Amino acid sequence: MNNAASKVTVVGSGISGAVCACTLARNGISVTLFDSARGPGGRMSQRRETSEDGNEMLFDHGAPFFTVTNNDVLALVREWESGGLVAEWKVNLGSFDRVSKKFVNIQQDGMNKKYVGVPGMNSICKALCHQPDLTFAPDLAVKLEEIPVNPCFALMLAFSKPLSPIPVKGFSFQDSEVLSWAHCDSSKPGRSAHSERWVLHSTADYARTVIAQTGLQKPSEATLKKVAEEMFQEFQGTGLSIPLPIFRKAHRWGSAFPAASIAKEERCLWDVKKRLAICGDFCVSPNVEGAILSGLAAASKLTEILSCL
Repeated sequence: MNNAASKVTVVGSGISGAVCACTLARNGISVTLFDSARGPGGRMSQRRETSEDGNEMLFDHGAPFFTVTNNDVLALVREWESGGLVAEWKVNLGSFDRVSKKFVNIQQDGMNKKYVGVPGMNSICKALCHQPDLTFAPDLAVKLEEIPVNPCFALMLAFSKPLSPIPVKGFSFQDSEVLSWAHCDSSKPGRSAHSERWVLHSTADYARTVIAQTGLQKPSEATLKKVAEEMFQEFQGTGLSIPLPIFRKAHRWGSAFPAASIAKEERCLWDVKKRLAICGDFCVSPNVEGAILSGLAAASKLTEILSCL
């Protein structure tokens, strides 16, 4: 392998880019990593907030957890688990039927292993990447403009006491036009138990309605406060005796979930003439495992062509 040619730039330090960069580096390839965000993680980022009494609170306001079915990804996860980057989230999940106001389809712990980063979902990406000087590459963004995406709002909540009426630590919503998901973030391994923290996700339809009314620009504080109020009212409307939180803040994910998979077989977009690979969950499936598989595929394509130089 020609050392002068064995240099790769990876743009984006979400889990797909982080896995790709780390895999390349392990194969002796010099990698420079760029991102437009303040740190690694992408939609596996962790939000740092401060309550009125000055206590720091951390929220996994993007991907709440991930599952694994692919053996290549499982091998990586076991390595991360042995290094303390990942732990199994041993809780029960279910669904809440808003019409009957009852929990249904409760999955018992152990049926499907649920993994989380420790002490935050972004811990995996942080460990895989060295913190770079962050920048943006607009020429790559143009290639992805036509991928359909679904937006989502996340609502971060903190309570002074546990929400004991809720029998599960994560659940989806049935028949709600506003909420799609809720989970108790503070129940994950390695998290502070100073307060009980929950993260709610909106439906894509609700997010699209808000965006249609307010535009695609960064949402104003007034918009986020209105969204926070509406999402919390829907949460209270479950009849689960939800008290007022000690902290409440909304965040918009403009491109939360890809609505299509554009490279299921190849697992990444590959231009051999330009030596350009584009990876992400939009290539395989809209989840963490899909993003990891795409990152591995991109690293494999780049390693293969560089080995021939």
